[in-house]
Amino acid sequence: MKRALVLAALSGLYAWMPLSAMAQTQAMSDHTFSANLSGVSEYRYRGIGQTNIRPALQGGVDYAHSRGYYAGIWATNVSWLSDAGGGSVSNSLEIDLTAGFRRQMGDFSYDAGLLHYYYPGTYPAGFTKPHTTELFLAGGWKMLTLKYSHAVTDIFGFPDSRGAGYLDASATMEVGDGYALRGHAGYQLIPESLANGRAKSDCTYTDWSLGVSKELYGVNVGLTYVDTNAKGGAGECYRNAFNKNLGRQTLVLSVGKTF
Repeated sequence: MKRALVLAALSGLYAWMPLSAMAQTQAMSDHTFSANLSGVSEYRYRGIGQTNIRPALQGGVDYAHSRGYYAGIWATNVSWLSDAGGGSVSNSLEIDLTAGFRRQMGDFSYDAGLLHYYYPGTYPAGFTKPHTTELFLAGGWKMLTLKYSHAVTDIFGFPDSRGAGYLDASATMEVGDGYALRGHAGYQLIPESLANGRAKSDCTYTDWSLGVSKELYGVNVGLTYVDTNAKGGAGECYRNAFNKNLGRQTLVLSVGKTF
């Protein structure tokens, strides 16, 4: 009788253990963590140079839940603030914090969230700090994506610029043998500011790019042509202290890996 009870108990234990393991596996699969690291020949954001035509090292960590929630942190070196600060600005780093919700439904997808750009450093009195918070909404169909970002703070150091918006469209297409093509066009609106003598046309611009990428030896290698119609002449919005047009056409080489 005792032997029968022991066998029954062991049988029940073995029957329960796979179910428990399956439950734990399911719980773990609901949560996904990933990391990325890359190097670029120049950091361009929305077509505008951020590192004065110098390389940048970039990386981040992301979390995603199976229900669609996600969050992430990403960082890169920058120089555009210290370049413009005349020695009075110490910033050399950009940190991006993002959180949102996205879902895929067949060929359709959507993504909504918040993105905060933080630039640690010291700034002189009267300097409009560059920290920026945007709300965004994106919709996708197959290889096409349309996204709108709306600034709920001043944007990237432009005084009196709350309400700035960025609309961009992109497409990614696999072309065989591991190659992928990506096209992009965007429109950055910087609102007028009567108090600062800034017209809407002064700093508003369009950017576009076309790139190709391929995974080689475990890393993703890309080459992208970037151009804008941003005003980068003497005394204009996108001319830096080194007399360089930050929106001029260029080729950007990138090498990166996701873990």
